[in-house]
Amino acid sequence: MGKALPAVTTSTPAERLRTLLVGTGSLTLRTPTHRANLVGRHTVAADGRLRLALPARTEVARQLLDLGETPAQIELTDLVPLPVRDRVRARATLSGWLTLDELDGGEVTARLDLASADLIDPDGDASVDPDALAGARPDPLAAHEAELLRHLHRHPDAMRRLGRQAAAGLGVDARSVHPLRLDRYGIVLRLELPTHHRDARIAFVSPADGLREAVAHLAGLIGAHPSCRACVTSHR
Repeated sequence: MGKALPAVTTSTPAERLRTLLVGTGSLTLRTPTHRANLVGRHTVAADGRLRLALPARTEVARQLLDLGETPAQIELTDLVPLPVRDRVRARATLSGWLTLDELDGGEVTARLDLASADLIDPDGDASVDPDALAGARPDPLAAHEAELLRHLHRHPDAMRRLGRQAAAGLGVDARSVHPLRLDRYGIVLRLELPTHHRDARIAFVSPADGLREAVAHLAGLIGAHPSCRACVTSHR
């Protein structure tokens, strides 16, 4: 018999980038002549292609209306949704051509024809192939992550229980613990130590396909104490 394949414990760079694109609310657009910070003005199509809605009066929109396309770079930053030190969780840069799609009333819709993409996060720096990004799917917990992390953070007993597991695995004694990241494969905690901090992942027993499974996995990690279970089961 052949050897069993190792269990997958983290998503691929393409999946993490797709999740970042779906989850972020803002990005920075750069062209050879302009720079714009865009909030709530991008969508991600089923094929992974990024689309921007630009007010027709902006310089970038007028350039697209004149020329039809322009070289462009998109920059994204992912932040921990809690007040912790070093809040940046990931950075990404997408480069390609911004191409005019349509003019609808007072807005210009443009798509990014991707040439290259780079992702920097705790799982490693990676170049993401455009075809891999097009085929990737966002993490199923992306829409719920921020709410769950904030909810856990408001329950110190649950955090202490999770923190003890993470600290024991690292052989350290944490003074405080904060939830940092959550995906289908597990939760990442920030352990505050006397002189520095360390981040540790606690893996789920199996990948969560959605919110209900993630809540069940978290409840299992926290333990059977009623007050601890209540802090996550309220999201069912």
